[in-house]
Amino acid sequence: MEETLLYTILDYIGSFAFAISGTRLAAAKHFDLFGAYVVGLVTAIGGGTIRDVLLDITPCWMTNPAYLTLTAIALIWVIVFRKQLVTQNNTWFLFDAIGLALFTVTGLNKSLMTGFPVWVAIIMGTMTGAAGGVLRDILLNEIPLIFRRDIYAMACIVGGFVFWLLYSFGCDKDIAAIICGITVLATRLLAVKFHISLPVLKGEE
Repeated sequence: MEETLLYTILDYIGSFAFAISGTRLAAAKHFDLFGAYVVGLVTAIGGGTIRDVLLDITPCWMTNPAYLTLTAIALIWVIVFRKQLVTQNNTWFLFDAIGLALFTVTGLNKSLMTGFPVWVAIIMGTMTGAAGGVLRDILLNEIPLIFRRDIYAMACIVGGFVFWLLYSFGCDKDIAAIICGITVLATRLLAVKFHISLPVLKGEE
């Protein structure tokens, strides 16, 4: 069972975007070149690897070296444009948001391709989008974004439900997937712009 060219391209772009976001944050913490590459790679393939293992599929990077190459290109990109990327938080945020949206779409598609129902696809899409960022933050000794007040994984879930609604009413799967990705990206951008966050669970005071 093969993915269409559209989803392969989206997966590559998402991997490159996430690799840049991970490498950029590693550079801001003064990691060496190997450490920065590892953080970028984990960010790029972490969510997809967990997804593929749960779907009983060989992880994509084990059959296609393009993901390792894309991470190397991302490392070179950060080296060349390090001053602009390290000093501009909005640049990291944009790459991270793009990766989040595209990975949600590819995770949904791969889950549906393997015969799982839409509700499982939404979970797998969310995991594909958010898990790489979680692993990145752990390696960088940061509290993962999904455990803070930021709308991060919830953006994937919102996009997933939009996909489910459109798909349930007979919308073409590819069109529904594109709208899903736009929804994830818009939700993430609007949440940050207008400081929208989930309520905080408070312990005893």
